Amino acid sequence: MIEIDGSYLEGGGQILRTACALSAVTKKPCRVFNIRKGREKTGLMPQHLLGIRALSQLCNGKLEGDFLGSEEIRFYPDEIQTKDLKIKIETAGSIALVLQTLILPSLFAHSTSSGQISPVKITFEGGATDTFFSPTMDYFQYVFLKILEKTDIQVKINILKRGCYPEGGAQVKVSIEPWRRDKSLLKPSLRLVERGNLKEILVISGASESLRDKKIAERQIAGVREVLGKLKLPIEEKVEYYETECPGSQITLAAEFENTLIGADALGKLGKRAEDVGKEAGLELLQEQKSGACLDKYSADQILPYMALARGKSQVSVSEITKHSQTNAWVIEKFLDGKFKTEGNLIKWTPL
Repeated sequence: MIEIDGSYLEGGGQILRTACALSAVTKKPCRVFNIRKGREKTGLMPQHLLGIRALSQLCNGKLEGDFLGSEEIRFYPDEIQTKDLKIKIETAGSIALVLQTLILPSLFAHSTSSGQISPVKITFEGGATDTFFSPTMDYFQYVFLKILEKTDIQVKINILKRGCYPEGGAQVKVSIEPWRRDKSLLKPSLRLVERGNLKEILVISGASESLRDKKIAERQIAGVREVLGKLKLPIEEKVEYYETECPGSQITLAAEFENTLIGADALGKLGKRAEDVGKEAGLELLQEQKSGACLDKYSADQILPYMALARGKSQVSVSEITKHSQTNAWVIEKFLDGKFKTEGNLIKWTPL
């Protein structure tokens, strides 16, 4: 059994998500203890609990210690099979973070008894598409998943209803295409070192319908223009309003280069000017752009498991090697035969 100390370095929920996902892929049971010891409120929160329960269902596994507030779980995975999963989140828990647990194992799902390979389908009732301490769903779709597409990973997300903090109430359908059995690994090596020329920056600004009269979405874009407008960059703007259980807003910036994407996002907050929300996202993207790297600091740690499952040596250039990245690398090395190494802003994976 693989032993994982959840208090290591970053000490958050990512340790649990990565450990359980790789446990399912490798069929190696794991014990995760000191769960979220680095957080003010320790132990399993609803999105963590629901994520690992859905994963256990996906791989016909067995869970021990799966209750709210639990600081230790044991996970015994079995065969991953294509299924339709329904996940009900009563809180404003992040849907994107639950998907971080489920996407990777879904790629290894075996076909049903009919022999046909069908997608893993996940229906979310409740939860948040846009909440704090998590990527917005637009960032997840238009930055991270677009990067995964370069490794032949196909994930489709249909947002039927947005969910914001603190009420949640989202409705989202997700479809994940498993790899064929003769494609049990990624294509040979994952290399994202030179990002190439900038093609376009997509700016998606959204807010609850109740905020339309205040032109919150348009004002968020005005804040982005204040930061990026003088640079005369190719920008496409998109304004959205939608019905939600409670007021909220978000803005996502996705900069598409010839070989990769980098992004930034920000959430509206009571008492915070909409223009300042846009400026915050614009300044963050500008900082990421100046690094010259292929991946922003948020995508960097999320891509590591996919690097490690590629054939051969992989390497990516990142804007910053964060504690999240260091922590994820440490967890991955517990399950897979290989080693991560950093050189400047490069993260390299070498299989053993």
